[in-house]
Amino acid sequence: MSLFIALLRGTVQALLSVVQICFLIRALLSWFPIREDNPILTFTAMVTEPFIMPIRALFDRFGWFRDVPIDISFFVSFLLVNTVGSVLLML
Repeated sequence: MSLFIALLRGTVQALLSVVQICFLIRALLSWFPIREDNPILTFTAMVTEPFIMPIRALFDRFGWFRDVPIDISFFVSFLLVNTVGSVLLML
């Protein structure tokens, strides 16, 4: 059973690492004038949006950060993914 848990933990950590890299690539690509149909941008958005959308919906529901020119939900989502990854490393 401990082998299964170790394998599961390693798999989740690997997936979270891929998601973290996609977050960073998406953030870096946002600085450049890239078309919306770019395959790399499309892939990173497809990977990261499931993490960002619930946070964005929560902020919209309560009216938080409406007048802020940057996407705070992106940063909060990135921090949450990093926190989960760090907690898994400590277990």
